[in-house]
Amino acid sequence: MDIRKIKKLIELLEESSLSEIEIVEGEESLRLCRGGGSAPMPMHYAPPPPPPAAAPAPAPSVAAEASAPLPAAPSQEESIPEGELVRAPMVGTYYEASSPEAPAFVTKGQQVSEGDTLCIIEAMKMFNQIEAEVSGTVVAILAENGQPVEFDQPLFVIR
Repeated sequence: MDIRKIKKLIELLEESSLSEIEIVEGEESLRLCRGGGSAPMPMHYAPPPPPPAAAPAPAPSVAAEASAPLPAAPSQEESIPEGELVRAPMVGTYYEASSPEAPAFVTKGQQVSEGDTLCIIEAMKMFNQIEAEVSGTVVAILAENGQPVEFDQPLFVIR
């Protein structure tokens, strides 16, 4: 069901004297109720369509073309040492130790074996241990203790 159709149905419900509308299209159904009548019914609907693609950047002006080009800033991944990247499997908060008083699970230059705990990522009040997928030496720690991390963000480099 299209989000535009759902919005239109909401408008129709508000404009009419109806207290409830239920629409069924194939396996999808939608029930809209006005006021706090009966117990809520489960609603099933299709996810909204993806947002439209971003418009192409406007052509640079003549003044911008005349100025000297700025050097591109190196991305974080360009400055990462070579080796096997350990990436965050989820969004959450990165912790280097099991508690503030405890020593870090790993330090730069430390040997690790496959399966060793490297850090903890807290997501939705759940503490998830992140383990080494390869054996080697930790050559870089790319996250800071207590800071948020994004999905697929590089956390460690093991060589």
